[in-house]
Amino acid sequence: MSVYRKLFQNNKIWRENKQSINADYFKDLSEGQRPEILYIGCSDSRVTAEEMTGIKPGQMFVHRNIANLIPNNDPNSAAVIEYAITHLKVKHVVVCGHYKCGGVKAAMEAKDLGILNSWLRNIRDVYRLHKDELNQINDEEAKYMRLVELNVQEQCLNIIKTATLQRAYLKTGFPTVHGWVFDLHSGAIKDLRIDFEKMLTEIREIYDLGTVK
Repeated sequence: MSVYRKLFQNNKIWRENKQSINADYFKDLSEGQRPEILYIGCSDSRVTAEEMTGIKPGQMFVHRNIANLIPNNDPNSAAVIEYAITHLKVKHVVVCGHYKCGGVKAAMEAKDLGILNSWLRNIRDVYRLHKDELNQINDEEAKYMRLVELNVQEQCLNIIKTATLQRAYLKTGFPTVHGWVFDLHSGAIKDLRIDFEKMLTEIREIYDLGTVK
């Protein structure tokens, strides 16, 4: 049986298992979602948010793209952030990168990648901003891993820059922003422990967009 056809068989087994535990499972699921977390991760097929966190359906709103980027001019991620914060009223926003990220690796190489160039330029900009630190790392693998972490940090900052985040946080104290990296070798999630309050305070001198009136 092909992988594609097996998806439908898996779906049937999954439905039956859920209904055997709770006959109203899908009825309850259809009544709406109340997630507390917005998760923004990479499209990599090895990194699935729900599986690695054990979260239940309805608890986490998920957005994925190549290299977990939040470009300033991307309407897709902007719409996700707006909906999750303003309408779903999530309490946490998580940006999760992962070591061995193909997007970050590609951005480190001097190659013309066609339509991917404009997307990966966002990661190359992260390298440019942190080149003094990165160029002091002689080991290429260590440099690669550090760029993964710095990319997560900069995407968190891009979220903090938004009026949507600032307005909600100044009014309600939520959401807070977190940066994670998933380690494929161990399966562990590394919390980068970004200083959200400090980042928000520092950027508001220039990006003060959310003043409550």
